[in-house]
Formats: sequence, structure tokens, C-alpha cells
Amino acid sequence: MKNVVLACLVVVQFGAANTTCSLRRTRVKHLLDCHSSWGSSCIGVHQRMSSSSPHPVAAVCQVTATPDKEANFTACKRLVQASKEGGASMVFLPEGFDYIGSSREETLNLSERLTGDIISRYTLLAKKLSVWLSLGGFHERGHDWETDRRIYNSHIIINEKGDIVSVYRKSHLFDVELPGRGVSLKESAFTIPGSSLIPPVQTPIGKVGLGICYDLRFPELSLALLRQGAEILTYPSAFTVATGAAHWEVLLRARAIETQCFVLAAAQVGSHHEKRSSYGHALAVDPWGVVMGDCGGENTGMVLLEIDLEKLRDTQRNMPVQQHRRDTSFYYSLGGKD
Repeated sequence: MKNVVLACLVVVQFGAANTTCSLRRTRVKHLLDCHSSWGSSCIGVHQRMSSSSPHPVAAVCQVTATPDKEANFTACKRLVQASKEGGASMVFLPEGFDYIGSSREETLNLSERLTGDIISRYTLLAKKLSVWLSLGGFHERGHDWETDRRIYNSHIIINEKGDIVSVYRKSHLFDVELPGRGVSLKESAFTIPGSSLIPPVQTPIGKVGLGICYDLRFPELSLALLRQGAEILTYPSAFTVATGAAHWEVLLRARAIETQCFVLAAAQVGSHHEKRSSYGHALAVDPWGVVMGDCGGENTGMVLLEIDLEKLRDTQRNMPVQQHRRDTSFYYSLGGKD
């Protein structure tokens, strides 16, 4: 018998047959899909998370970015607006929310600095709606762009006043060849790895630790963020279909279980252009490892969910894994003396 998630979810659906954005509130079982059409518009929200709820609300979004930056911004803006109308105090967009290029040259040519047009528009949007934004990863031109034409993959946090409060630059780059599975990507060919982790950010939903996509495969990162007080781990992603089907949910649930944190993972879905598609299934996982919301593998949209930090504290108190963890040196002591 599957566990019932003891948290309230709102699922936003952008109906292809009409232009009305509807919300559905329900107690959910193990999986809950949100279905929508990227091209349809959102006019209004019929209901929202209960204003009497003591818990803050997060929106985890799923999009299909293309090389068209203007169309991508318009679509993401609708999702952010609908999230705010639904009661969200923080909205999470996936890796490549700004665009996904069809070639190395196009990817580089479309990149911008943090002070460029795209991030400026998102800071204005955050301020106008009074909502926090998690944007990651953004194609940020490197410090020596004029000489080396290399970029960072950057996760940006913007507060409700429109201020950039944190920037994490992806530290693990996706250089993977899977001939039998149709996967061939070499991120390091044009991307600079970040030089350090960033301390968790205090937000309206809790202390958020920042990662991006491939970082998900490295538990050392999540444990380091946990030691710095993270309550929510976030991995905005654009997983390939092959690796997503095999590993996506397993990895996200593992990170939640081992850290006893919430894990929120906005995702890309579907075909971006003729050369690339993404797995989807934007996911929210609670500190016990239960999937609270899943956007499915076909359509764009979002899930809205209440973040109950008392559930995190209960989990950590009832099974005090962090207290039982030995000093880091212990785990590197194989072959040494007792």
C-alpha cells in the first residue's frame, strides 16, 4: 500500500482547449502529474492555496525551452505569474530556462552577462510580483569572455525586491558518451566549472542549498550543504531522456533520504530542437523520500506545494542520522590503523 503524502498540493493546468488556468487542490498519493500546454495562455486562477495555511508555498516548474529566448521568457513569465496567483512565495525554474541552443556556437552567441537583458527582466518580474525566484542554470558569459568565449552554468537566486542574493556556478560538468543510449554531451568544451559551493540561502520557504543537474550525482555536495544548514536542496535540471528514465527519481529520492531534506527539482521536458530532448518529471520529494509531486514526462506546467519544515525536524529527530554520522576523516580511513 503506497504512503499518502501528508501535504497539500495544488496542480496548475494550462488547458490546450481553452485559455483558462485552473487549480486543483487535493491530498495525493505517491505520484501526481501536472499536465499543460506550453503554448496556451493563462488568464486567471480560480483558487489558491489556503491563505490560512501556516506553511509557505513553493512552485516547481517544468518547461520546454528552445533557442528562442523571447518565447522562453514569455512562457516562463506566465508560469511565474500563475505560481504567484496560486500562493507561491518562491518559484523554481529549470536549467536552461533562458534557452537551449542547437549548437555550441548558437549556445555561446545567445549567452549574456548577469547584468544583461534576460536577468534584468527577471529581477523586475520578481520585484513586480514580490516573489522569490530560483533560476538555474543561466548561460552566463565568463569573466574572460572576450578572449576565451567560455561561459558558466549559473544558478541565480533573486529575492522579492528584485535583488540577486546568490549565484552558484555549476561545479560538476556533464561530459558523457553513452553510444548505446544516444547520449553525447561535452559541457566542458565551452563551460567553466564553478570554483566553490555557495552557502544555503535563507528564503521564505527555508534555507535553500543550490546545485544544478549533474551535481545531483555527487552526494558529497548535498552533505556539504546540509552541514551548512540546508533544509531544501534544489537541482534545476535538463536530464536526457535516457539518463532520466534510469536515474532521475532514484537520485532525487536518495539525496532527500540521506540528508533528510526536502528536494525540489524543476525540469526541462520534451523536444528543444531536432538534436535534443529532455526527460521532464519535475519532482518534489519530502525528507522521508516520498515523492510529493511529479509533472510527468510530456507536458509543461508546475506543482505548488506547502513546505512544512516541522516535518523535516520530525524526520531528523526520530531518525537522527546526522548525529550518527562519523567525522569525515573516518570515511577515508580504510587501510589505516584503528
